[in-house]
Amino acid sequence: MNLGRRRLRLAAVAGMAAVALTAAGCGSSGSSTPGNNGGGVSLNNGLQAINPGTGTPKQGGTLNLLGTGDIDFMDYNISYYTIGYLGQRMWVRGLYAYPAIPGQTTTPAADLATAAPVVSNGGLTYTVTIRSGAQWNTTPATPVTAADALLGLKRACNPVQPFGGLPDFIGLIKGYAAFCSGFSADKAATTLAGLKKYVDTHSISGVTASGQTITYNLTQPASYFASELTLPPFNPAPPASLNYLPASAAAAQHMIADGPYQIQSYVPAKKIVFTRNPAWSASSDPIRKAYVDVINVTETGNQTTNQQILQTNSAAGGAEFDSFPPAAAEPGLVAQMKSGSKNFNLGPTFSTNPYVVFNEVSPNNGGALANVKVRQALSYGLDQAHLIQDANGAVLSPPLSHILPPGINGAQDVSSGFNLYPYNPNKAKSMLAAAGASNLTLKFLYRPSSSLSSRMFQTIQADLAKIGVKVVGLGVPSADFYAKYLVVPSVAKRGVWDVSLAGWGPDWYGDSATSFFKPLFYGPTSFPPSGSNFGFYSNPAVTSLITKAASQGDAATAATMWGQLDQMVMQDAPIYPITDPLQPLYHASYVHNAVYVPAIQEFDPTNVWLSPPA
Repeated sequence: MNLGRRRLRLAAVAGMAAVALTAAGCGSSGSSTPGNNGGGVSLNNGLQAINPGTGTPKQGGTLNLLGTGDIDFMDYNISYYTIGYLGQRMWVRGLYAYPAIPGQTTTPAADLATAAPVVSNGGLTYTVTIRSGAQWNTTPATPVTAADALLGLKRACNPVQPFGGLPDFIGLIKGYAAFCSGFSADKAATTLAGLKKYVDTHSISGVTASGQTITYNLTQPASYFASELTLPPFNPAPPASLNYLPASAAAAQHMIADGPYQIQSYVPAKKIVFTRNPAWSASSDPIRKAYVDVINVTETGNQTTNQQILQTNSAAGGAEFDSFPPAAAEPGLVAQMKSGSKNFNLGPTFSTNPYVVFNEVSPNNGGALANVKVRQALSYGLDQAHLIQDANGAVLSPPLSHILPPGINGAQDVSSGFNLYPYNPNKAKSMLAAAGASNLTLKFLYRPSSSLSSRMFQTIQADLAKIGVKVVGLGVPSADFYAKYLVVPSVAKRGVWDVSLAGWGPDWYGDSATSFFKPLFYGPTSFPPSGSNFGFYSNPAVTSLITKAASQGDAATAATMWGQLDQMVMQDAPIYPITDPLQPLYHASYVHNAVYVPAIQEFDPTNVWLSPPA
């Protein structure tokens, strides 16, 4: 898998409990319907305080969203940040989407599709019918068709700027890997004329489109494929999308909308204005109510100022856009929520963020970290309670003791007490002595610009000192952390670092364990730079079982295997999980029906309605 761009989805570990840019994709599904949560797990933990408002929802008004950063790409098919997905929510529609309905926010529902995909051929064929009435805001308006959905999938692997999560399904759809490989190899395809020619003259053998019906043929059964259909590559794209190079500045200024809003103006890193799309009809869209008339996004603020504005309940700010309450304010906001405030929300992220990763190829200390007994000993020497406190406590950062967080198919039941490494410094010291590794010096890679990263480094340094292990900090700029260190194999192999923090979240929900295990623990295939297995962990038995689990057509059967894998991997201690954090969010009191949707890690702006602001 080529996961180089997938670093975009890695948790920033830059705030107390916020996971601002973890890319999240689709929801849970069984093999036949997006309504199955993949094993019966609970998908909506968190502390959600929904303000439904009083009376009948009102049409009209302007919603001002306050942000600190921009989307990744203004595009139909290549965005791979949650903030990009939030931007798309207003103007572009998918075959399936996550509804802003409490209790259903991680279960994909039909959007452009008329119903769940029809599964046939032993789980190898998925057929989707696109509803009538959905239109592009061209002049005149034109219908959204199955050919547009096929075009979107083709565009997703363009060689100029492909979708960062292609490894999730590139080998799963028959003929797609060959199509994408040819696209990348075609040097002319980096030009506008060449790109259009390749798309027009090449087909994906396993995907066909006719009228309003698109059919996907798979190379193997996959219980999670229906969930993947909510990812941007499966969004339809209009024929005019081939008039501009993907991710270009010109393309961003010429997006054609099929959602309830259109892009009136976009000034990158500064402002986006969404206004009503005259081609959209409410009867064709079961996901978005589109109560407000205008959505203004200001991206030039900071967390502290944005929070202050929101708490004034003035028209200047109604909710956030990639801007979360500052860490210092979170404990007070949690207290207000417990006292009945409906303005603050803690939503689930279904992630492991951060976790400690051990560099198994480091030559330092005689290659000690390659020894599973040493990694196990270090895990016993880490006090998770201290690290959770660094992250503002268990309310904001629930402890996680294994790979899969609650809400992911195959996750261990919290009540089972699956924790192989409870804090035990005496056991840690004896294990290190038995392994002949009592005088370790470990280089800890971290980011001084992150208060959480810095605090956890200091905590780990202090905890491991108690078992005779010296930890030396290697502070690097945030911009270099992944690009120049974690994803560069030679850096790890030279022993530049021994221990680090990283973070990970799923591309969809429920039946999504494969999006944890394949990028992180799949042996050489997952090694950087093509993967995110930063510690170079490899266990052939684990790799074999991952392959088997990912090819199951039944989510319940796969769940058993994923659970086995969770225990197998944790026995080898390639990482030390810390927390599955909640996402803090705040909105003004006059914003009603503010429902948190994990895929966009924000309240859904397309479903809120406004009463007069203060």
